[in-house]
Amino acid sequence: MTRLEVVPDMHTRKNRMAELASGFVTLPGGAGTLEEIFEQWTWAQLGLHQKPCGFLNVAGYFDPLFEMIERTVSTGFMKRDYAEMLVCTVDPDTLLERFARYRPPAQKWQAQNAGAKSVMYTE
Repeated sequence: MTRLEVVPDMHTRKNRMAELASGFVTLPGGAGTLEEIFEQWTWAQLGLHQKPCGFLNVAGYFDPLFEMIERTVSTGFMKRDYAEMLVCTVDPDTLLERFARYRPPAQKWQAQNAGAKSVMYTE
């Protein structure tokens, strides 16, 4: 480690991480780890950045997660292009090679919702 930054909260941490990173590598972890990578993946889908997101699949740890991601595609909740944005491999060198070749797909809703805002409904 060459530098330590202390930030006030997780939101600031994720924003800062996104600013500094050239890509995102996920190692086995818990809910916080998954929340961080899913936010970066979502931001990539929306075109907020064009950085690769990857998983180092140690001992098949992420196999169930990728089965679920495949299910989101097969049931029509996600386009295959967005699932294929994710790099998943057991080999760190392969992960970095795929990061170097990464090209993002078209941004989600880019043309059809230009200027649209995110909407949330509550009861």
